[in-house]
Amino acid sequence: MKKCLSGLMLLLFVSLSQTLWAESGIRQLETFLQDLKTLKADFRQTLQQPDYEQVYASNGVFYLRRPGQLRWEYQTPSEQLIVADGDRIWLHDIELEQVSHRSQEAVLDGTPAQLLSGTGPISQHFQVNELGIESELTWVELVPKSKEAQFASVRLALQENRLERMEMFDNFGQVTRFFFENMQRNPQLDDALFEFEPPPLIDLIGDL
Repeated sequence: MKKCLSGLMLLLFVSLSQTLWAESGIRQLETFLQDLKTLKADFRQTLQQPDYEQVYASNGVFYLRRPGQLRWEYQTPSEQLIVADGDRIWLHDIELEQVSHRSQEAVLDGTPAQLLSGTGPISQHFQVNELGIESELTWVELVPKSKEAQFASVRLALQENRLERMEMFDNFGQVTRFFFENMQRNPQLDDALFEFEPPPLIDLIGDL
């Protein structure tokens, strides 16, 4: 009888431990997003094509102001600027002297940017799955609910309620990875960071 009770207690303990562990990633993500108003971080980005070992790398600075405003400043290997002003996404390729723009709602659908810049519940746009702990980071998978989403899934790595890494798997087999450093939570950010005016005499490409 004692052996049966001991076995039952062990089973309950393991089950409880697994439940607590399973909730930790979602809990950390919810804590990270709670009361998040602005964000600034340095980033390193890599892009890996399907069936190729070669990885393309770039880096820069990322800014966020909720709701709906983002800024990515790519510094190397070439200068590019992406600004989401709350209505449109602007991409300025400085070397090509070209600006493209699209509806922000269409571009961000099913992306991590939608999660970070939005203020609604995570479950509104994503199915959230726990992936466990790897290299001392807690991983969460986000699967977009929209059939029009450009990404098949997104993996987020958190540590102590802080976003450390982000991996995006698109519908063509490409994997884009972001590594964040020097993250500042709720810093004061200038309005001009989220405004974009195309330079004069530049090629302008986009929808209305």
